[in-house]
Amino acid sequence: MNGPAYPPGRIAALAAHEHFVRQRAAASESDAPAAVPVAPADVVEAVIDVAFWASLRRQEGYVPRMSLAILPAAAAEHPLLFERQLPLTASGLTRVSPAVERPSLHVGVWPGDGRLCAWGVVRSVPPSCCVVEVSAPGLLVVKHRPSDQSRKFVNIAVLEGDQIKLLDERAAETGDCPRIVSSLLGRGAPASGAESVDVLVELAVSMRAHGRGGSLLVVRSGDTPWRESVVHPMAYAVRPGFSKLGDLMRERRERPDRPWEAAVGAAVDLIAGLTAVDGATVITDQFELVAFGAKIARRDGHARVDEVTVTEPIAGAEPLAIHPTQLGGTRHLSAVQFVHDQRDAVALVASQDGHFTVCSWSPSRNMVHARRVEVLLL
Repeated sequence: MNGPAYPPGRIAALAAHEHFVRQRAAASESDAPAAVPVAPADVVEAVIDVAFWASLRRQEGYVPRMSLAILPAAAAEHPLLFERQLPLTASGLTRVSPAVERPSLHVGVWPGDGRLCAWGVVRSVPPSCCVVEVSAPGLLVVKHRPSDQSRKFVNIAVLEGDQIKLLDERAAETGDCPRIVSSLLGRGAPASGAESVDVLVELAVSMRAHGRGGSLLVVRSGDTPWRESVVHPMAYAVRPGFSKLGDLMRERRERPDRPWEAAVGAAVDLIAGLTAVDGATVITDQFELVAFGAKIARRDGHARVDEVTVTEPIAGAEPLAIHPTQLGGTRHLSAVQFVHDQRDAVALVASQDGHFTVCSWSPSRNMVHARRVEVLLL
C-alpha cells in the first residue's frame, strides 16, 4: 500500500492529535510531566489505516482483535521487546493478533528507520498515549487512559466502515450531566485514590458485557420513596442490603495501597449479572444492593411520561425531543417513568443489541434526559 487508503482515518487522526496537543498544553500549565510524546497526526492516520485493513482479514478463521499503542519503547514500562522491529502491515498484524487479543495487551508502535514499526508488546500504557483498538471487522476505537489509576479508557473517535463518530467532550459541561457520563468523557473523574474507580462506569461495562440487556436504578441512600415506583411484593428484595461493593470502596479509601481491583471487579460483576434477570436491579448511591428483578410501576399521582430529551455525545449531534416509546422497548419506557417519578435517581439501561442509555432528570429541560453512551463504552 502506498500510503493511507482509509479516508475516515485522516479525520479521526487529526481529532486525536488535536486532543493530545490540548492535553499536553494543560499538563504544561500544571507542571505535570509528559508521560509519552504526542504522536504526529500522520502517524496516527497510518496506524488507523493499517488496523482497519487488518480488521477485515482472518487468521485461521478467527477475526483479528488487537490494540495498538502509539508510543516509543522507551516510554513503556517493562515492555516485551522484539529483537527485530516488524514493519507495520495488515498481514503482519493479522499474524500476531492471536498473541495480543486478551485485555490489557497492546502492540507497541512507533516510527523507526524511516518507517512505522511494531517494536513489542506492553501490558499497560501511560496516560495520554494514543491507542487504536480493533473491536470488530471494520470497527475501530481511538482512545486513551485518562490517568494511571483509571481502568476504563476514554474514547476519542469511533470508526465503523465509512462512518466516523467524534466524541464531544463538551457534552459533560451541562450542570445536570450525571457523573458516569462525565467520567466516560474523561471529565470530572478524580485522578487518584479510591475515587479513581468510577463504580457506575465499571457496572455499565459489565452490564453491557453480559449481552442480555438489563436495567440498573441508582437511588438515594436512606430514602424510601423509590419503593412507591415498584410493584410489591418484590420477588427478589435483598434484606439486609448487600453492601460488599460499598464496603470495598470505603476500605479502598482507607488502604489505597492494597490491590483492590480483583475484589472490586468480582463485586461489580455479581451486581451487573443480576441485571440480566427480568426487571430492574436497585442499588443506593453508596453501592448497596437492595433489590433485583423489580417491576417498575407509575407512582400514584404522577403523570405518564409523554416526552423525553435524547442526546448522544457526538460532535454535531442535536438534542431530540421524542416520545419514550421511540427510545427503546419496555426497559427504556419503565426506566424513563421511574426517573420522572423519582427525580434523584439515575437509570442505566443496556439493550441486547449493545445500545446503552443513561437516564436522569434534567431541571434545565424540566424532563427526563436520556443520554445514548454506547460509543463511550466500546
